[in-house]
Amino acid sequence: MTEILRLENVAKRFGEGDSSVAALLDVSLHLASGAFTAIRGPSGCGKTTLLLTAGGLLKPDVGGAVVSGQSLYALSVEKRAAFRAAHIGFVFQQFHLIPYLTVLENVLTPLLKNKRGTGRARAEELLNRFNLAGHARKFPAQLSTGERQRVALARALINHPSVLLADEPTGNLDEENGEAALNALSDFARQGGAVLLVTHDQKAAQRADCVMEMRNGALQQETLSGK
Repeated sequence: MTEILRLENVAKRFGEGDSSVAALLDVSLHLASGAFTAIRGPSGCGKTTLLLTAGGLLKPDVGGAVVSGQSLYALSVEKRAAFRAAHIGFVFQQFHLIPYLTVLENVLTPLLKNKRGTGRARAEELLNRFNLAGHARKFPAQLSTGERQRVALARALINHPSVLLADEPTGNLDEENGEAALNALSDFARQGGAVLLVTHDQKAAQRADCVMEMRNGALQQETLSGK
């Protein structure tokens, strides 16, 4: 299988001197195409820091992140942003939709970095897939929580990314919409992408092929999910 994501001996601390806090401690992780890996752990254990580092948003103090053969932190900030937009999809619990853009415009935003044309046909395909076609001209404030999460999923998939990084994507959703979000992640992995999910939710983690535990910035040995 093709390697999609690799973290090698990543370490990250916040603060200085005696007051500094270790967020990541010598973390290594490898994901190949088709992998769906979940990381569980309590709040403050380093899960989100790990995800941001894997996605090129937070440079580690030690170690590096490689996506589709590209060392992310060897790139300039501008080139890293363009690479991220083309190869990495993010799904966050808080959605991060732009309030003054319509649903369709929000889905299209990752394409702006790479100037790939409008991508309208791809966006409309995704809106249809997530039962959002009738909401294309609405603004985020006019949507339910579940609808906003589906918009965020469509946006994450617009560029046919190599990897999806999902941070508590079901945390704000009811059971039905949470299931739909997890189905989308599973489908993406089955089609050859790689998924890294961080979550508190045992039910969500069980949808993954393997589950890892994180404690105090360190990853524990992975286990099969038993799904």
